[in-house]
Amino acid sequence: MGRGDLTDAEWERLWPFLPVSNGRCGRWRDHRQVIDGILHRVRTGVQWRNLPERFGPWKTVYERHRMWSADGTWTRLLQLVQAAADAAAEVDWDISVDSTVVRAHQHVAGARRTAAGVRAKGGRSSRTSGRNAVAKSARPPGGGGAGGEGLGRSRGGFTSKLHLSADGRCRPLSLVVTPGQRADCTQLQTVLAKIRVPRIGPGRPRTKPDSIAADKGYSNGPCREYLRRRGIQHSIPEKADSQAARLRKGSRGGRPPGFDEERYKKRNTVERAINRLKQSRAVATRYDKRGYVFLGTTTAAALVIWLRT
Repeated sequence: MGRGDLTDAEWERLWPFLPVSNGRCGRWRDHRQVIDGILHRVRTGVQWRNLPERFGPWKTVYERHRMWSADGTWTRLLQLVQAAADAAAEVDWDISVDSTVVRAHQHVAGARRTAAGVRAKGGRSSRTSGRNAVAKSARPPGGGGAGGEGLGRSRGGFTSKLHLSADGRCRPLSLVVTPGQRADCTQLQTVLAKIRVPRIGPGRPRTKPDSIAADKGYSNGPCREYLRRRGIQHSIPEKADSQAARLRKGSRGGRPPGFDEERYKKRNTVERAINRLKQSRAVATRYDKRGYVFLGTTTAAALVIWLRT
């Protein structure tokens, strides 16, 4: 076993949830060897072609990761591991929400568009090959920006933004990738909608946290109204300009929003979860052209965090 590979205990937790067949060509190649290769790339950021030979053909490792990113297998594995932890009462449902900017490598630009079959502005057209048709048909829509791949332009170049929620033990619950200039408050509903922890046995998946802590980036009317409508307690500080506008109106400005300072102190859990995610170099810097593949990369990194805590 190499450094960073799955231990026997981690493998025992993961293998019952793995798909047995790829649906087209019979059984998969050894899952453990391929997953270790994927996690090696996620951890080190090495180019796929430069994967060590002990992981097998690099093309097999890459195609497995690309397909599992497209059909949602990484997301399902993360949810099933979360479900096992929730059944053992190991999930702290006082969650926190935040985002982090990820610098995109210069080679990320130029991904072909899925629908039109052409590159982003200035590129050449290309037909979709039959080998990739299955994965591309299951591919989730892009996040906007350059080519719809969750890329945004800034003075520093291409950037993406990773929005996430984390439980009270610094483990990611849900992940969303958008262009780097996208405001945090616009993605709160999307991030919370992606929290879906299945039950072990009968019952609907759990989607509602006990409480939420977030910074001033989420302090606006639509976010607070959404949380009140769902009956979710929240600790979000009021912006200075919003407070001043409310005070100017006097009694017509209404009461100040509720704010629990002690609960807000736990918001650092999402910052620590981001720090854990960015220990993986393929998350700290985006090397994936496709937005759905980068989301799969971050989900695989989150899965490792759950397996190892």
